[in-house]
Amino acid sequence: MKKVACILMIILLAAIFLSMNLGTLAISPLEFISTLMGNGTAQSNIAVFTLRLPRLVIAMLVGGALALSGTILQSVTHNDLAEPGILGISAGATLFVVVYIYMTNGNNYYSMPLLSIFTMPFIAMCGGVFAAMLVYLLAWKKGVSPTRILLMGISVNAAFSALVIVMQLKFNIKDFNRILMWTSGSIWGSSWNYVIAVCPIILIVAGITLYKSRYLDAFNLGDETCLGLGIHVEKQRLSLIILSVALAGAATSVAGSISFVGLIAPHIARRLVGPKHKSLLIIAMLVGMILVVVADMIARNLFAPIELYLGIVVSIIGVPYFIYLILKQ
Repeated sequence: MKKVACILMIILLAAIFLSMNLGTLAISPLEFISTLMGNGTAQSNIAVFTLRLPRLVIAMLVGGALALSGTILQSVTHNDLAEPGILGISAGATLFVVVYIYMTNGNNYYSMPLLSIFTMPFIAMCGGVFAAMLVYLLAWKKGVSPTRILLMGISVNAAFSALVIVMQLKFNIKDFNRILMWTSGSIWGSSWNYVIAVCPIILIVAGITLYKSRYLDAFNLGDETCLGLGIHVEKQRLSLIILSVALAGAATSVAGSISFVGLIAPHIARRLVGPKHKSLLIIAMLVGMILVVVADMIARNLFAPIELYLGIVVSIIGVPYFIYLILKQ
């Protein structure tokens, strides 16, 4: 596990330095380090500290959070296709955030007040919880099967996504495109305020998830085995789902709806370190960070100065893998 983690850390660092270098202003690795040490020029300070670094930190936080969320959902639902984007959790969080912005700030998203930025993660969590509860209730029929959860999740995701589009039409012309970019998955315009708003939540919930990794291992053995080990199955399943929703909600509040990271990262991690969750969660988080950082780098630079939606780039990577998993079922 340590060897795999070291290799992934090297890949992540390489992606970070490459991401810092690419753009309108090229910044070499040495210039980047010099700027971090406080010896950069005025131009490089603005490029690194104001524009690129907060965006990079957000990309890492979002990738790690979505990967952890997907890993939890796949374990507690016994469904290899479960992840917050596909099950409608991200769409529910997005809908609640868009409605909240409209109700508190009218139809002007661009000049959103600082208070809204810091309350958005909690609103997004409420939306994620609502979506998760709705999927669970609709999927219930003398129990819940992985197939029903997946189908109901896709349906709820489609419904909430349609409602988000309806809400977008209520914003003024100036902000419509920015709302569209964000809801489609984007970290454009990220600032340190967004980092401060979600970083404590993601780090705390990630720590609790790692602490509960033994319960995720037990869920892989089945509910009957969990009961035999003295585990309160429904209580632990509910607490783990809440952790998953909190991670997905926090990520969605700053990056919009990004699918497939929570699907791909856990599967890659299992192939690298196996099913033991103490290692799996850490490796999945690193894989998720790499995926989002690389996807954001492609989104920014492939057709520069035009920027692609981050969610679209991730989907281009994730859809073939999703089809592969469906055919494998």
